Amino acid sequence: MDATLVLPRIDRAVCTGCGDCVDVCHASALAIQDRIAVFVSPEDCDYCTDCEAVCAVGAIACSFEVVVAA
Repeated sequence: MDATLVLPRIDRAVCTGCGDCVDVCHASALAIQDRIAVFVSPEDCDYCTDCEAVCAVGAIACSFEVVVAA
């Protein structure tokens, strides 16, 4: 099966490079490079959306909401 990697979108024009998203990323998929958040290990992102929730300036957007049905 061919899987497509879905990642949160980082708006480089809005990102302040504060590092809050890096701090909450338990997968270590994010890092700050050149004062901007970037995916350094995109294959490790599990789309938990914590980075989007913690971004004070709204630079990170998840394209859809993950809902787990019981």
